[in-house]
Amino acid sequence: MSVDRTELPPVGPDPLFTFPRPVKHTLANGLTIWAVEHGAMPVVSACLLLHCGSASDPENHGGLGSLTADLLDEGSGSRSALEVQEALRQIGARFNRHVTADATQLRMTSLSRFTGQALTLLAELGTCPTFDEEQFTRVKQLRLDQLVQLRDVPSANANRIMVEALYGDHPYGHNPSGTEASIQTLTRDHVVDFHREFYQPAKATLILVGAMPAEQLLDQAATAFEMWCATPETRTADLDTRCEAHSEGTQRERLIVMNRPGAAQSELRIGHRGVSRDTPDYHALRVLNAILGGQFVSRLNLNLREDKGYTYGVSTGFTFCRYAGDFMAALSVQTDATSESIREVLKEIRHIRDSHPVSDEELVQAKAALTRGYPRGFETASQVAQGFARSALYQLPDDYFTQVVPSVNLVDLETVRRVAQEYLAPDQVTTVVVGDRDAIATGLTDLDAGELTEIKLEDLISN
Repeated sequence: MSVDRTELPPVGPDPLFTFPRPVKHTLANGLTIWAVEHGAMPVVSACLLLHCGSASDPENHGGLGSLTADLLDEGSGSRSALEVQEALRQIGARFNRHVTADATQLRMTSLSRFTGQALTLLAELGTCPTFDEEQFTRVKQLRLDQLVQLRDVPSANANRIMVEALYGDHPYGHNPSGTEASIQTLTRDHVVDFHREFYQPAKATLILVGAMPAEQLLDQAATAFEMWCATPETRTADLDTRCEAHSEGTQRERLIVMNRPGAAQSELRIGHRGVSRDTPDYHALRVLNAILGGQFVSRLNLNLREDKGYTYGVSTGFTFCRYAGDFMAALSVQTDATSESIREVLKEIRHIRDSHPVSDEELVQAKAALTRGYPRGFETASQVAQGFARSALYQLPDDYFTQVVPSVNLVDLETVRRVAQEYLAPDQVTTVVVGDRDAIATGLTDLDAGELTEIKLEDLISN
């Protein structure tokens, strides 16, 4: 059979995708376990999801939650830090942790035949860390050294300034890693207290995914975690109350500049407060974002990269957290294009919101981009476990991931145009510029982008 190689093959139908359903069980101590038999590879991925993230950090102690997580494998039970690493090495297991605003995840991956040993070790690391004083001092200094290094990273400075500007005193108003000033205040007692309060079985979900019957996974998890006992809680200010007190945020147009003399590029962040994960317009906003700045052929990238050549790339995104969210554009541009780039970003936001709404062609392309490759995100046991972690954290229905593609495909032109008008606020944006102030000052003044504030590096170090 001859093949005409001058023509592209036709696009096939959307792939069928069904996400597995977990078998759920709750232990007597309150720990909820989700188990899923998945895949043919002899691997099991475990994720202990704790409903405490950087938003749970006490006031003026930003970074406490992530520092606590970093110390878990620096000694636990009767093992020293080196003995913990040796135990992991002997079974070929991989342990890591991930802290976001809303949650802490302790992740363990091992071969199926070592599942029992891996879960026992995960339980020990999560529930019985020793928080050795010497290791605490060492890990704390490592964190401080990392933060000092970030002084010279424009993107890190821009991100921090933007988050603090958008959220202020809201529990989301600091990076999970904390700041130099906040980390300096932390003691071992702070870490011990944080762990005692938030590492509670009733506040956790253990997710297990791998090539093993679900009931067998449940049995091995129960054996490993049944001795985890709850401890008395001491938190005086409920997180719901703290977040509610700062739910509105600051909504005004403003421009914040951090001077980096001689910088060849300007790091830009442009955005405003958004909505939380439970918004009914979640899928419509993802479609809108794909068209505006969420893919290579987005309006912003075609404008600023392909047409004008100001940047190697620009991206936008809606961040959806449990209590709040934000919308943000991020890009790095040549210094002499700073003010014009800001002007173009704001223009594109206004256009998609008002004068140049989403077209039928853009809608079809964006939905295809979001759905055609969707199943690739769940090929491994670890990816499936991460999906269930999001489901547990945000209380999504069991069939949520199965319904994502149909839900995206149901987004119509009227809906995506409505959410553009409802959720984009170009007249309330905060614009952050990290660059050479002297080289860009005149252009920024001509922008009329709201109240101008200058931040010095010393301000970031001391706060």
